[in-house]
Amino acid sequence: MNTATLARQSELDRCVDAAAPTTTLAEELLQVAELLAGEPRLRSALSDPTTADQRRRVLAEGLLSGKLGADATTVVAQAASLKWGSGGRLVDALRRQALRTLFGVAQQQGRLDTVEEELFRLGRAAAGSPELRKALDDRSTPIAARRRLISELIAAKVDPVTLALAEQAVQADEGGFERGIDAELQLAAQARQRAIATVTVARPLTPEQYDRLAAVLVRQLGRQVNLHVLIDPNVIGGVRVQVGDQVIEGTLASRLASAEQHLTK
Repeated sequence: MNTATLARQSELDRCVDAAAPTTTLAEELLQVAELLAGEPRLRSALSDPTTADQRRRVLAEGLLSGKLGADATTVVAQAASLKWGSGGRLVDALRRQALRTLFGVAQQQGRLDTVEEELFRLGRAAAGSPELRKALDDRSTPIAARRRLISELIAAKVDPVTLALAEQAVQADEGGFERGIDAELQLAAQARQRAIATVTVARPLTPEQYDRLAAVLVRQLGRQVNLHVLIDPNVIGGVRVQVGDQVIEGTLASRLASAEQHLTK
């Protein structure tokens, strides 16, 4: 992603962050994103780089005023005023803000950690079930039907925000449902300026071991870390840590050496 796109994302982030996070705002942004995804002419009109930025803003406001809440109208108008390069990127930008808003709702309710953990477990469940992954990623099945499937499977078991996010992950453009969940987890971590560490251990960590490993990773990475723990008795050295593309095996050189020694006692 280039610097210009990141700057536009940051500008739209600030616009959304100025509003109170509500499920209504998230739902309205998703409604607009889906409308634009299905209406090429309207999508083109709101993203045409040859049209003055202010004209695109006024067009968005005129189309949506009275149909959406004030916050959603402001966000969409701001998004339309920015040059994304294509209508598809405008749709992606609006969807991203809807997901950020849902994470904001969870954080406001003190349930963000729960939502992130539920999403992680759901992604791992899909990764471990070829049948489920095939059903959720089957592009010949309408998105609405795939959303109903995920709702039937988890609605009674997870936070409502988790369900809403899982339903959005179904329509991930690249990599399918599992990749969509991973992208959402990355977005949540970015919002909290945290790294994501997937920790695979031979046996469950005690609370003390969990805290000790988290502290070591924070020191090494220079920022807070979200730990997602998996149990695998065959893991090398008793622990394996993955942060992005970086993998640290159980031998754990340098700063992680002492943590590994404690974990395997």
